[in-house]
Amino acid sequence: MQVTIDSHSGFCAGVTGAIRRAENELQQTGQLYCLGDIVHNGQEVQRLEQLGLETIDYDDLRTIHNARVLLRAHGEPPSTYWIAQQNGNTIIDGTCPVVKRLQQRIAETYNAHKHDNPQPQIAIFGKRGHAEVIGLQGQTNNTAVIIEHLSDAEQLDYNRPIYLFSQTTKSLDEFNQLVEHIKGKISDLGFQNSYFKYYDTICRSVANRVEQLKAFAREQDMVLFVGGTKSSNAAVLFNHCKQANEHCFFITGQQDMTDELIAQCHAAERVGICGATSTPLWLMEQVRDKLKIER
Repeated sequence: MQVTIDSHSGFCAGVTGAIRRAENELQQTGQLYCLGDIVHNGQEVQRLEQLGLETIDYDDLRTIHNARVLLRAHGEPPSTYWIAQQNGNTIIDGTCPVVKRLQQRIAETYNAHKHDNPQPQIAIFGKRGHAEVIGLQGQTNNTAVIIEHLSDAEQLDYNRPIYLFSQTTKSLDEFNQLVEHIKGKISDLGFQNSYFKYYDTICRSVANRVEQLKAFAREQDMVLFVGGTKSSNAAVLFNHCKQANEHCFFITGQQDMTDELIAQCHAAERVGICGATSTPLWLMEQVRDKLKIER
């Protein structure tokens, strides 16, 4: 049995940066608040909590004073910074640089055109309620139209200018489909006042993982996909992995490895281990080590 960990799996650069910020702060002070789960992986969150990290929610943020609060890689709306400032809290900003630049572009577009007549619409292709999307929408005073599916484009007023952005972790193919859908709508219905500008703001290091993961999965006889149950990225990547190799199994860690699953792995020649952008390398290494021990 040959066991291989996918070299492209694991934390993206944004998550890695936020976790390093947390570890550095905890090493110095031993205590740090984090607004929301720092990453959608329960075991990594637990590891950091053992070092002194405490996860809080928005209600907690309103009551905490004079503390140090980490913002995770997903980013936050301007209101979060304002609340923290009012309570004398120090923000440790772990927002992914790619997300931060996108926030700035949306804010600049909104502020440059909010007094135009007719007033333009800013649309965001993303998952409604996702932490990153909440932060992006906040740059427009929560006026942006969230488009999760093609059918959501019906919310747009095609008699007004449209500026389209995308959540950084969305599918590039789906974004291009949305662009063509909006172009077709404008063309077919002959809207005279429509001005449509779109920005491909998808992170390539994340978008490229789909094809990389599928290629990795095809090379294996069996695949163990390691991910958190709260991670939407894990759900999406697992589905792609399963399409590429039907012998793909979702686990959250070594504790999910039953005797039957281990026996199936030992019966295969090539076993691949991969994960989501929220899956730590150490978790995949634990799965590999358990396979090698359980013989």
